[in-house]
Amino acid sequence: MHIAWLGKKSPFCGNVTYGREVTNALQDRGHRVSFLHFADEGDVPADEVSLPFLYKSQIYTLPNPKANKVLADALRSLQPDIVHASLTLSPLDFTLPDLCAELGLPLVATFHPAFDRHRRNFASRTQHLLYQIHAPSLAHYDRVIVFSEVQRDLLISLGIQPERAIVIPNGVDVNKFSPGPSSIKQELDADMLFVYQGRISPEKNVEAMLKAWKQVQLGDRVKLVLVGDGPQAATLKSFYPPEYGVIWLGFIADEQRRIEILRGADVFILPSLIEGLSLSLLEAMACGVAVLATDVGADGEALEGGAGIRLAPHKVANALATLLPMLCEHPDFVLMLRRQARLRAIARYMLSRNIDRVEALYAELLGLNAQQFALGAIGRH
Repeated sequence: MHIAWLGKKSPFCGNVTYGREVTNALQDRGHRVSFLHFADEGDVPADEVSLPFLYKSQIYTLPNPKANKVLADALRSLQPDIVHASLTLSPLDFTLPDLCAELGLPLVATFHPAFDRHRRNFASRTQHLLYQIHAPSLAHYDRVIVFSEVQRDLLISLGIQPERAIVIPNGVDVNKFSPGPSSIKQELDADMLFVYQGRISPEKNVEAMLKAWKQVQLGDRVKLVLVGDGPQAATLKSFYPPEYGVIWLGFIADEQRRIEILRGADVFILPSLIEGLSLSLLEAMACGVAVLATDVGADGEALEGGAGIRLAPHKVANALATLLPMLCEHPDFVLMLRRQARLRAIARYMLSRNIDRVEALYAELLGLNAQQFALGAIGRH
């Protein structure tokens, strides 16, 4: 099967990771994937298509006026079986359904902007507006993949037909992200390790976590490691230096190094005001790390039933001030949370199982039965 995948490869964000993991898995299963993304001409390999742009960030992309024609010409030339758009939050998101209808191509979207169904703060209200703006266009996609039942319910409330909204969660390779040996505690001279991994930006609510950490003062042998970078990093580093047991490691591109850190961690903290379904959260769970995360986006759904501790996003500092000392004093409870996190990752968020569901969705849209689809995956193109 030939899939034309419209997504992102830069700047680094969850959409980039999602596109990489899913397309790599599809290629491993014998499918041909043509990757179309916003990039400077000449900066992409021969098997990719660059779409011209005026501006792009982790949040939004502004295409060059020529981008629509480049995209249309590429799809006509490639003649894929299906188009899958991991939506880049650009004006192309709104024109793609008409283009694919004109070309007779089935069109799937993955829509995964962060959200909080309760709209408790400015960030979550802004994201809800984004959902409202995109909903009329999403109604014209053949299928819209979302990561949770909560997100599906939100889209249905905004007018998306229930049969078009399909829940296929973000997934993690539970063999690669798994418990294992790590020397990170010896390296950092720590007996207990708390970890945050993600952007250092206002919507991630990192400052609330740091305020609680500074308040409780857990001792020299308990450390908080922050993996990531962002607009607030320089300022927060100056207020929360290593003397408070805060270790700033910055952005780490090396996946094996990130896995080593997670394997050595005891507790993972995600204090976000809004989220989609955090891949960092799933990676930590798969590595068997106890998880504290805010009940926003689909993260709360991932932790329900005892797979982790859910926090109210507007009460993060107070909750952590209570929970951090308690977790240090009760290692058996932490161990139980670690086991539950790993079991939940395997049961619900295994990447291979979720790719099975993506393939089944493609087959449904193409009107193929299981045998026909299997033959198509071997080499129709």
